[in-house]
Amino acid sequence: MNWLRRFKEKLTTPEKALELVRSGDRVYIHPGCATPQPLVEALVARASTLRNVEIAHMLTFGRADYVKPEYAGIFRHNSLFTGANVREAIAAGRADYTPIFLGEIEELFRSGALPLDVVLMQSSLPDEHGYLSFGVGVDCTLTAARHARNVIVEVNHQMPRTFGDCFLHVSKVSAIVETSRPLLELETEPPTEVQRRIGEYVASLITDGATLQMGIGGIPDAVLACLDDKRDLGVHSEMCSDGVIPLIENGILNGERKTIHRGKVVIGFVLGTRRLFEYMHENPVFELHPTRYTNDPFIIAQNPNMVAINSALQVDLTGQVCSDSIGTKTYSGFGGQVDFIRGAARSPGGKPIIALPATAKGGTISRIAPVLDPGAGVVTSRADVHYVITEYGIAYLHGKTLRQRAEALISIAAPQFRDELYEFAVRAHYLERQPALAS
Repeated sequence: MNWLRRFKEKLTTPEKALELVRSGDRVYIHPGCATPQPLVEALVARASTLRNVEIAHMLTFGRADYVKPEYAGIFRHNSLFTGANVREAIAAGRADYTPIFLGEIEELFRSGALPLDVVLMQSSLPDEHGYLSFGVGVDCTLTAARHARNVIVEVNHQMPRTFGDCFLHVSKVSAIVETSRPLLELETEPPTEVQRRIGEYVASLITDGATLQMGIGGIPDAVLACLDDKRDLGVHSEMCSDGVIPLIENGILNGERKTIHRGKVVIGFVLGTRRLFEYMHENPVFELHPTRYTNDPFIIAQNPNMVAINSALQVDLTGQVCSDSIGTKTYSGFGGQVDFIRGAARSPGGKPIIALPATAKGGTISRIAPVLDPGAGVVTSRADVHYVITEYGIAYLHGKTLRQRAEALISIAAPQFRDELYEFAVRAHYLERQPALAS
């Protein structure tokens, strides 16, 4: 077992492993529940010996101390999808944000447009052939590891072993840090009444045999809770959460009618709890693939009746969707929204859906807006939008005129904002003022 000898030779401490990082390097961190927190902490501990290190990643969990003001000139973060742990640093100008489709991030690594020097990742224990499984998230990290100068792996005894295109051989890594610790989790909360109503509207569009993509948040989880009466559903998504477990166990989510990867839950990563991690361990129903595959619109479109369910921060009366910023302030990222909106649009019988609460800040702000806030980014263009759903109903926009779009979106806005939206639509000449009814 030559690989075992190599494994033992590469075993070291986090502190020693992180000596591979040099000033001027670009370091990529495995995101989500797979964030290798001991390696991140060891990197920050080396701050006094480093200068001008760029740290790139998508949504990570846990501490991100490298964005603190005291590390200016030592570390600078480049966010490919923004999470709460780096949001303030981006707003303050200490970190950067790169708007990009999730399915196109890996090409930056492969092409050399964003070359990587070091990858910090987490894996399962090696199998009898010396292959490490990426466990709860292959996402963009496998491609990153294949194109980096050095790969530092936290081999965690508690990382589940999953299947798919998600393996890296021990011979391909530079240093190994062995741990046994609980993975970082994303706890789910029971859906609110608003989320439940939105979930019911979305579920009304899902037919038996549909294949689902679900983004992050309470609305996708609420949709999953409304599918008990469906049959032969499948999943092809960049991610999933704990909500898939009861549907799989009850035979509702079985992938029987999928065209590709029949019978498999195809994902790039999971965001969930220990319950999901344990359920995935050596479970052949789950197949993890790099996001360049899961998020390829041409692959997505091969599943008939593909339903893409994504959220938004704001939608204007013409159908433009902002999902990554609040005005000029970066909030999240493009993620897989456009990848799946376009893939579902080209799927036979597919349904691209944007679902969002009608209001924000306790009902004081309408998310159906006359225009997007100044500086807000358009993630999904109005030509790409098909269904928009709030707790007040369903608006279908594709192929509709600006007048028809304004009418449909006003009808699903919160009632207290409909007059204001109507008046704007009249001033913008989307709508003609209706004569008052005679008393």
